[in-house]
Order: sequence, then structure tokens, then C-alpha cells
Amino acid sequence: MGLDGTHGQQAAPPVYQADQLSAVPAQRGAHFDLAGWVNEPRPEAGPGIYRYGYRPADPARTKDAGVPAGALLLRALLNLLVAWFAEIYAVQLVYYVAGLFDVVPQTETPALVVLLLVHAVVLTGVIKLFGRMGRWPEVWRRWISPLLARTVTHEEPAPPATPAELRRPADQVGPVDPADPWHALRVGGAVPAAQQLAAAAVGDVDYVRIQRAWQTVQGDPELLPAFTEQVTARAAAACSHPSEARDLPGRSGRHDLLTRQVRLGTAQDVIKNPAEHRSAGFALDPALLGTSLLAVGPAGTGKTARLARPVAEALCLQALAGTACAVVIGAADADLGPDEWYDVVIAPGDPRSPYGLDLYGAAKDVDEAAARLADALLPDELTARAESARIALQQTVGPFHAAYRRYPGVRELRALLGGDPDSWAALGKALRESGRLAVYEPDLRHRERQHGRADDPGALLADRLALLDRPAFAGFFPGDGRGVEQGVEQGPDTDAAKPAFAMRALDHPLRVRVKLPERSHPEAARMLSRLVVSQFVQATVVREERTLFAGLVVDDASAALDGHTVRGLQRMRGANAGAVLLLRTLVDLPEALRAPLFGAVGCRMAFPGIAPWDGKLFSEAWGTHLVQETAITHAPDTSGGLPRRAGRAVRKALSGTTAQTESITTRDVERHRWSPSDLAHALPSGHAVISLTTVDGEQVPPLLVDLRS
Repeated sequence: MGLDGTHGQQAAPPVYQADQLSAVPAQRGAHFDLAGWVNEPRPEAGPGIYRYGYRPADPARTKDAGVPAGALLLRALLNLLVAWFAEIYAVQLVYYVAGLFDVVPQTETPALVVLLLVHAVVLTGVIKLFGRMGRWPEVWRRWISPLLARTVTHEEPAPPATPAELRRPADQVGPVDPADPWHALRVGGAVPAAQQLAAAAVGDVDYVRIQRAWQTVQGDPELLPAFTEQVTARAAAACSHPSEARDLPGRSGRHDLLTRQVRLGTAQDVIKNPAEHRSAGFALDPALLGTSLLAVGPAGTGKTARLARPVAEALCLQALAGTACAVVIGAADADLGPDEWYDVVIAPGDPRSPYGLDLYGAAKDVDEAAARLADALLPDELTARAESARIALQQTVGPFHAAYRRYPGVRELRALLGGDPDSWAALGKALRESGRLAVYEPDLRHRERQHGRADDPGALLADRLALLDRPAFAGFFPGDGRGVEQGVEQGPDTDAAKPAFAMRALDHPLRVRVKLPERSHPEAARMLSRLVVSQFVQATVVREERTLFAGLVVDDASAALDGHTVRGLQRMRGANAGAVLLLRTLVDLPEALRAPLFGAVGCRMAFPGIAPWDGKLFSEAWGTHLVQETAITHAPDTSGGLPRRAGRAVRKALSGTTAQTESITTRDVERHRWSPSDLAHALPSGHAVISLTTVDGEQVPPLLVDLRS
């Protein structure tokens, strides 16, 4: 790895846009306290807990904090009164017992010492016993301590404790002494670099990026002179991302790049949430996203604004820090961040788009590339013909690649699949001249026999390709993305082609935004969504550089999923990659994919207003747990003798009510953690229920999270 976070001598194949960020955001300005940010407590915590500033909760203290003032004071006074009498009579009892055994000293001084010791021991036991029952520490914290602060030190009392303060341990109440953020560089031999950075305005992205470069230097000490020279010359801009961007415009303050977490909300203090998560910040990180996340909710519930955009922003920031690469897919008008957030923006149908898309860009094997393209071209209702379509496309793309050493463009491929005689004649001639005709002649003959038949899959694929062979898409799908970077001869329909982005570039910290033309070309948008997602899954599994987390965000994944992609989601866990998939309803997916999709993802998220049939899948996936159920039964009172029965008869005659006995039964029963009805009707607006699984297999039961806080 180089000091800029790239691998090898060249960066990714696409050329970065020149109009990158030039303004210095607040995170790198003079007001950013780097030392305070670095030294803010980040204790180890369970999955999903936002660690920045987190203090583990004291269970007893948080429990007492919820007791009303009246009940708390009454219980404290009653225990104080009982403790007073207990202390008096306990001392007398001790002296009485001591007198029976004649062990009380007769002289004045020893007797006084013994009396004081007895009082001290008894008082300690009484305070410990009745103080715990009366919750005296909470009374001290709420009222006595602020009163003493005003009357003795003349200081204003501290404001009421927030949930975060209630989680702060006693040994961390005071401010944390600031430490040198560049101590590792000083002791590691890069003193000039540390001095230069200490005098510069360094932001969080700069700090994480330079620290990552320093880790590279630690692994290869020969890079130390180059590192020191670059930092001395460029200060906080050293080892920068190839785009030279150091932050994102308009970024939110919900990110902690040291832990690579993005804060999405607050876990609610409800009984259904685990005690550790209650009132704690909720966050996602690569350890959770690596198992992939499925979010389901109708439009308008905040899936894009409160989930997709923050996660996309976090991945882009991590890419600038050299720890991730991001691919974000959504409609052109989806709120997934401005174009300045991204290095590569692909907007088919928009002539201002600087990049095109390589239709075969994820696969090194020709047959595999053709198979994935065939899967993307077929609609859901024609998946039964998927195998014959793959074979037809492989029998076309394979000979073409062997003859011309490149992949066919959209128009060339459409002509060949449609059985155009001139195109096939030219292909046969090219194969003969290259000496490869004997190898591919069986494929050519098979395709020739299929032409014109009613069940020819080639004709179906040609019709689907016609959706991409439109004037609005001219130049967006060149024949071979490698031709752009290597100078390979292009086909006749790629003369004015845009630089093509290929998914094999995910070995670099890239930020990619794919804008789908859902309004003008909805069916073409569905095909492109499926193709890009399939290529991402394909590329992440076979990539060589896996230290970068590869993140995919799909704003509407209803058209992007097929059987191959769902199976690939599980393989991505071991490839340091993951996906965030948003759906309006599971009904948009074929029924055969719904259960496998739930099994393939590790994190599942339900938004308010989902349909009951969608909630049923979530409820079944989250399973059941034991709860205590209390049943109260009433029966006529028939106990006692003649006087009691006579009294009950008189009471019934006078009041009209029958005396009854009450029976209370408590038992453990299994109940759904979240029932379909709860998910469909009981979730408040702005909230969501999410279960988590880390790449290590650690699980967190469903959490009710307020996404507005």
C-alpha cells in the first residue's frame, strides 16, 4: 500500500473529477479540538452502541434515577427513623449481652473506647442496611449535594444528569487531561512530522488518514523518510486521497472515524430493549454492515434520510480516510448526498455525466461476465428462462471476445443476439483470421440453429438490450471499460464513449454514485440496478485487497436482487464487504427470494407502517422469548362457618354484590419479541426496530430506536 491509501503505482482506472473540495470545513478549522476528540472516552461496548463519549451504565443508579421524588423521600425518611431506633436498641443489646458475660471494662477510659467502637460498628451496619433500602445515595445526589454546593462553596449545582452522564463511571467525572495526538510519531522517529502536524489545523479525516499511513510505515520502515518528507511539506494534507478531498461539504456531526461508527439515533428506554442499550446512542460500523442490512418500510418513513444517506456519508468519509470504498445506487433525485461527495458519478441518460458503466466490468472470466449480464437483462417473470439466456449470451460474448480481444458494445451485442447475418459473418471472419474458429465453431453453429425459433433466448435478450440502445444512453455503455485505460481498439458504437467505470476498481478507496433514470427509463433503471449490484457482489468476493471495507447502499433494492445476488451476500461477510438494502415492501420481491434474503442478511430493520405480511417475516426471524404472564381469577367465597356465610348473605342482600376470592397465577410463556401487529401498527413515527449481527457472529435482539435523536 502506498502512503496515499492506494495500492500499486496507479490509482483506480477512472480519472477523478477535478472540481473537488477547496473549502476548509469546521472539522479542520481552528475550532476543532483534535486532542479532545482523540481522547474522548470510547470504551468497549456491545454491538450497535455509539462508543464516542459512552459511559457504561450503573444499573443501581439508573434504576434509582427513575424513582419519583415523593416516593423516594418517603422511603428514605422511614428507613432513617427505623435506623435511628435500630442503632439505639442494638447498642443496648450489645451491652446487655456483654454484661451477662462480665466483659465490660470497669474503668472510665476503656469503657468509653469500647462504647465508641460498638457505636461505630453498629452504625456502619445500620447505614449499610437501611441506606440501601432507603436509597440514601440517590437522595444525596439529588438534593443534599446541590444544597451543600450552594451554601458552602457558593457554586451553582450541576444541571440534571443526562442519560449519558448517568452512564459515566465515578472515576471519570472530571475532565480528561489532553494528550499529544502525535505521540506515536514522536517516539517512532518522525519528530519533524509530528511538530508540523501539531502546528497545523488537522481534522478528524486528516488524523485517521495520517494514522493509517503511519501504520503502513510501521510495517515497512523504509517508507519513514518518504512519510516524514511528505508530512513536513504538506502538513495535514499529506497522504491525501487521490482526489485531494479532505472532507465532505455539508457533512453531519454523527460520525466517529476512530471507531468508524455512524450514529443513527438513540435506543429507547423500554423493557423490550436490552438493559445495556437503553438510552444509549445507536450506531452502525463495518463490523455490522459486513453482515449486510435489510430495511423495509413504506415511502415517507425516513429510510433514505435517516439510514441510507448517513451510511453513504460515513462510507465516503471512510474512503477519504483510506479505510473504505463506497458504491451508492439510487434514483437520480434520491437524497443520497451531492455529487461533490463522490469521485465517480454515473448518470445514464444525463449528458452531463462524466462517466459511463462497463457492462462486463466485474468479472475476469468471459463466461461469468456474460452470465451476470444475462441475469440482469431478464425481468423477474422470465427467470425460468435464465439458464438458456446465460448460455445464449456466453455463446455470443465468448467468440466475440476471442476474435476482437474486447467485449461487444450494446449495439453490437444486440445485432448478434438478434441474428443479424452481416454481424455473424464478420465475427466468423475475425475468428478465422485469429485462428480461433475451430474452438468456437460449435457455439456459432448452435446459435445459428437457434435464430428464428420461437423459443430463441437470443431474441429475448436482444429485445431487452433495446432498452439500453437508446439515443439518451449513447456513449454510456462502451464495449470494454479496459479499452479506456489501456488503449485497446474500440467498437464502432464506442467512438464517443465516456470513460467506463468497472467494479474491479474496488481495490481503491473510491466513492461511486450511480444515478438511475427511474422517471424517464424505468425498465432500463431496473436492469442497471440489478447489473451494478450483481457486479459489486461479484467484484468484492474476488478482489485481492480486502483491507478496505467495500460498502454498497441501494436506495430501492426491489429490482436489484436475484438468486445469485442473495447467495453472494453471505459470501461477502468473509470479504470485508457488506450492503444496505432498502425496500418499500417485501411483496416487490419474488416470493422465492423473501425467506432466503432474510437468512442471507445479518441485520434486519423494520420501519413504521410496514404491512402485516411483511411484519410476519420479521417476527418469525426474530423468534420468541420467555415473558412472565400474570393471570387473575375470581371465584365466589364459600369459606368459613355459619356466621361468615350469614354475613355474606346479608351483604349480598344489601349491596347486590357477591363476596369473591382472588387467585393470582404467574407463569413463564413464550411470546414473539415483536409481533406482526406491533410492527405494523404500534411503532411510533420516526422510530424503527432493528436486530444486529456482527461478522463474528455476536447477535443483538431487536432494538426500538428513535431515529430522530
